[in-house]
Amino acid sequence: MNPTIGLVGVGRMGSNMARRLAKCGFQITTLYDCNLSLAESLASELGSQACSSLAEVTRQADVVITVVSDDQAMDQIFFQPGDNLLMDSQGKLFINCATITPSVHVAVQQAAAAHGASVLECPMASSITQAREGSLFLMCAGHRDVYDRARPVLEALSVKAIYTGEAGSAAQIKALVNMVMNINTAALAEGLGLADALGLDLNLMREIFAQTGANSRVLQTDGEDMQHREHSTYFSAAHAAKDSGIALRLGQEQGLPMALAQTTKALYDEMVRCGLGELDKSGISELTFKDRRPAACKPA
Repeated sequence: MNPTIGLVGVGRMGSNMARRLAKCGFQITTLYDCNLSLAESLASELGSQACSSLAEVTRQADVVITVVSDDQAMDQIFFQPGDNLLMDSQGKLFINCATITPSVHVAVQQAAAAHGASVLECPMASSITQAREGSLFLMCAGHRDVYDRARPVLEALSVKAIYTGEAGSAAQIKALVNMVMNINTAALAEGLGLADALGLDLNLMREIFAQTGANSRVLQTDGEDMQHREHSTYFSAAHAAKDSGIALRLGQEQGLPMALAQTTKALYDEMVRCGLGELDKSGISELTFKDRRPAACKPA
């Protein structure tokens, strides 16, 4: 029998994960979001309960999946006084999908263990379409027996769920994945921006890039969008800035200069600063194409 599921964070990713699990026969009992109307709308769709209390999410679910935005949000849902997910959590399983600082994942696992609960750190390397289709790529860290316990849920959500080791390891790997992706995105935007300034045919440039050492996954997903200024959000610039910062701090802790990560983070920080943070990461091309940069978007 499938475990009952609660979800915390039902934005673009969390809502589609909930829909996927419901389609696969899991009962979605409880939903929570800081924007209660999002939880209420999805609850009406799935026949679930929208909760205003985090503790209530845990009480009514065997497994609680969290999909939150940053360290502060993770700290709030697990540690805020008076109402948090760890209240009455003995025997429960938490699957935490946020891309956050590795040490925060470790702290949550330790706190959950003290309450008799289990935690699987499970950042995702995919986007909205994959969440809806159950083809996410998951990196999973924690105790191996917890990973095994979570497998039915993971298999419903993913095309691959790789076990990476103890708590913190999956978050480290995900930080590196997003660091390289963000650097590639910035490099592509700069290359296409220069090609445009030189008067070159951007369709031809993308075709040539695809057949040479300039090829990348980002070229496939973002190249045409950069050319045509189509920046509908799958992975926001604000999240790119946040994730680049995680990797940058990890590198600095190891005494590495991280010049490319630092430059890329500065560009995404600039997007956030001038009001472009909710564009897709491809919107970094608004800074690299001649005459596109908004008047308000000036370096700090």
